[in-house]
Amino acid sequence: MELASFLTVPIWTIATYVVPFLVVLSVIVFFHELGHFKVARWCGVGIDTFAVGFGREVFGWTDKHGTRWKFGWIPLGGYVKFQDDSNPASLPANDGEQEARKLDPAKSFHRKSVSQRAAVVAAGPIANFILAIAIFAASYMLVGYPIAQAIVDEIMPGSAAEQAGIMRGDRIVAIDGAEITTFSDMQRIVSVSAGKKLDFAIERNGRSMRIEATPTHAEIDDQLGGTISQGLLGIKRDVSKDIEYVRQGPIGALGLASAETWYVIKRSMILVKGLIVGREDVKQLTGPIGIARISGKVAAVSLHSLIQLAAYLSVSIGLINLFPIPMLDGGHLLYYSVEAVRGKPLGQGAQEFGFKVGLALVGMLMVVATWNDIVRLISSLSGS
Repeated sequence: MELASFLTVPIWTIATYVVPFLVVLSVIVFFHELGHFKVARWCGVGIDTFAVGFGREVFGWTDKHGTRWKFGWIPLGGYVKFQDDSNPASLPANDGEQEARKLDPAKSFHRKSVSQRAAVVAAGPIANFILAIAIFAASYMLVGYPIAQAIVDEIMPGSAAEQAGIMRGDRIVAIDGAEITTFSDMQRIVSVSAGKKLDFAIERNGRSMRIEATPTHAEIDDQLGGTISQGLLGIKRDVSKDIEYVRQGPIGALGLASAETWYVIKRSMILVKGLIVGREDVKQLTGPIGIARISGKVAAVSLHSLIQLAAYLSVSIGLINLFPIPMLDGGHLLYYSVEAVRGKPLGQGAQEFGFKVGLALVGMLMVVATWNDIVRLISSLSGS
């Protein structure tokens, strides 16, 4: 597709992607910052600003504690600014600034103990995980937990499953000793086990048997014009068969929600490890444009699907913020770890240098992810 044709895409089509994305992102960012905010308040920290979005303020208000709650016109992030921060990245103001602003030392974030500061910083990502668990749990209680029986309906010719002797009609009971109750359980183990020999416990015509199979490495269409790398066994289920939704009680729902959240974290870390060692392709990275497309597609299916997506994105954002990169929450936690070991904080210059390095790293990743999104989008629109 030529650029001129690409630019003629209807505004309404773009809006159907952008609006759900911005709504979902704003909710996730709000809860992330609320985590920082609440724990900071409990620790007696003075808070100047609670912001969702960047740039000029669209609307806002000031609460009884003097905190300005505001929403910026660029809704792609947010921050909590403490009274003794020199900027939204939470670098400490120098002594001159603090004296000029007549700050209360008792409410200084940067004078709190290392453990208190670490708790405030970690509270943001933890809030994201809690939000995800709450969404998943509510879904499993109100809508139900989706269950598709782990029964083989089709074997792909030449696949690892065919070579291992798995047959149509087999029921997968366990993999490497882990109980399998749904088709999804099996997919999750196989997808992260490319090249690894797995021990399958199978029921066939009422008889129990064991088969060893090794998933192959495959590039799977991500439905967005790109591919994702994962293990593939070559087993399919009949999509015409109904998926049973079983409503869960509060305890069961929380257990399943926690397990789902942990699965997303584990799967994400496997991808990150693969990128670091060169086993995974950076083309798999997705940025705001790609997430907006996913949000639009999911929103077109149902509101419930969009809310589920919000849970997955909340886990991802919480995890990303824990990466030990200066500027992210994990970078601050890294600084506090160094401070705890050496008995004093890093100097202002070192922290500012780390912030610049972190900004460069995050910026580079955003450029790569956005480029991937644009390539996928143009490829999808052109039908190539």
